[in-house]
Amino acid sequence: MKEINCLIVDDEATAREILTTYVSHVTELNLVASCSNAQQAFEVLEKERIDLIFLDIKMPGISGITLAKALKDEVKVIFTTAYRDYAVEGFDLQAVDYLLKPISPERFHQAIHKFKTESSAQSQGQDDADKDFIMVRADRKVMRLKWNEIQYIESFGDYLKIHLENQIIVTRETISSIEANLPEEHFLRIHRSFLVFKQAITAFTKEKVELGTAQLPISRTYKAKVSESLS
Repeated sequence: MKEINCLIVDDEATAREILTTYVSHVTELNLVASCSNAQQAFEVLEKERIDLIFLDIKMPGISGITLAKALKDEVKVIFTTAYRDYAVEGFDLQAVDYLLKPISPERFHQAIHKFKTESSAQSQGQDDADKDFIMVRADRKVMRLKWNEIQYIESFGDYLKIHLENQIIVTRETISSIEANLPEEHFLRIHRSFLVFKQAITAFTKEKVELGTAQLPISRTYKAKVSESLS
């Protein structure tokens, strides 16, 4: 795997030191900078290519959540915090992982493995972007689905419902991994649980999109991106 440029952002010096040590033990990780606040991080991001940020949530001034919302899609985040209550909001921002302090070496390496796995899947999806189909496992067999026949994809628990015009395919898959294998210019994430085929959209408002009789909500996280894509 190519070198991963990473950034540590945490107002606690001890937390930064621990993460710096962990990062130094992973060959692929290249620590570009260690910042004590979000403003410093913004300055680094303007000058350097960053692939992964280890980001504390509760910091003076600009919070980690605010910083994460301002990041480009290609910059991934692993949240690090002592506060369990922020987990739901963290995952709603599509964070790679959420590490509770004190962070053990084992838990740190699990998060890095998850980042590598997701990055590999996205890379494979880009390589396959010229294909007009995806492969999914359902009903004890592997099915070949043309992506232009998909209306929308719905996540529920550990499974997905792939809604075709006259059929629903259920597969054990994550919405992020299947999104990585679909052409970005034709599919739009509108919610942590919904991915839609743009050409299937018949109407939309600021709160929802309509695909025939189906009405799907647009979450706050994706509202700006959806508005930009559909306007």
